[in-house]
Amino acid sequence: MDKSLGASSVEIGILYAVLNLCAALTLLVAGMLADKYDRKKIMIAGWLAWLPAPLIFSLAGNWLQMVPGMVMWGFWLGGPTSTAYILTSAEKNRMTLTFATMSAAWSIGYIFSPALGGYLAGVVGMRVVFYLSFLLYAVACLTLFFIRSQHATKGEKTSTEEQFSLSRLLRIRRLQILSVFFASLMFVLMMFRPFVVNFLTDVYGYGDFEIGILGSVSFASSAVLGLLLGGLGDRSKKAYALTLSIALGSISSILLLISGNFMMLILTFFFAGGSYATWSLLSAIVGPLAPESCRARWIAVPQTVSMFASFIAPYLGGFLYATSPQYPFIIAVVAMLPLAFLSLTKLFKQ
Repeated sequence: MDKSLGASSVEIGILYAVLNLCAALTLLVAGMLADKYDRKKIMIAGWLAWLPAPLIFSLAGNWLQMVPGMVMWGFWLGGPTSTAYILTSAEKNRMTLTFATMSAAWSIGYIFSPALGGYLAGVVGMRVVFYLSFLLYAVACLTLFFIRSQHATKGEKTSTEEQFSLSRLLRIRRLQILSVFFASLMFVLMMFRPFVVNFLTDVYGYGDFEIGILGSVSFASSAVLGLLLGGLGDRSKKAYALTLSIALGSISSILLLISGNFMMLILTFFFAGGSYATWSLLSAIVGPLAPESCRARWIAVPQTVSMFASFIAPYLGGFLYATSPQYPFIIAVVAMLPLAFLSLTKLFKQ
């Protein structure tokens, strides 16, 4: 992005900040809509909002012209909606594995696409890659028309617990603490992740094809390690899975700073894939605490707080990277250690 559109590290941070801000502004709205209307239709609406993004990116002549696409990409109507849909449909004793499987399925689609995208970008140009992305987005949207409709269950006499308004949800102490924790974790992750590609290019001198291969490795490991973490969470404790995911993110950052050897980077990106399970673990930990009637709004609270917290993270990461490419990764390693220990506290016991 920086070479083709003339964007600096700070400007790349701004683009990701725009994405996260738009996501934060839409998650609560999505939660309220999903608890009131057909969740299937809300998910379809979310994908329709994403469809113009690749076309906007293909026409962009500079980084500023990518902003509308990032705005559209930030319409995360499917975030709390799909989480509520899965929570209602999944078996209760396999909840973590279910979310991990969904995350793994998402990652499988990325296994070959980074390498293929990097190759195509070098051969036919990035614009063609965006056109292909648009077509695949359209196909993904069409598949949602074949799933069953789902509405939040509301009995004739709902209990006091099931009558939570949004203002009451925001006053629940455990939900507040969990929201702050996941917001802190997302802040750390989004502070350095947008600059991994820049680091590989600027510090180690790798090109699109090699970076694409490493991206494929990380998503392949995300699928494998995500399933293992999901099984661990259901067999023992979700907290153990979360702690291990955070630890893998920290280890991968350390290895990235230590060595630019390509074989070592393959191991680095394999470990990095384990940290991609964070969002699915958030859903598996926080989601089951919610009454069915307000499930989407409940999960939207930590998702929204996390997105607001990570709004400034890429921008801060851009300034740190401009000072020294190593700084965002060093700070992330230091910050993830206490978060890993906190995830083992009684707060995460269910």
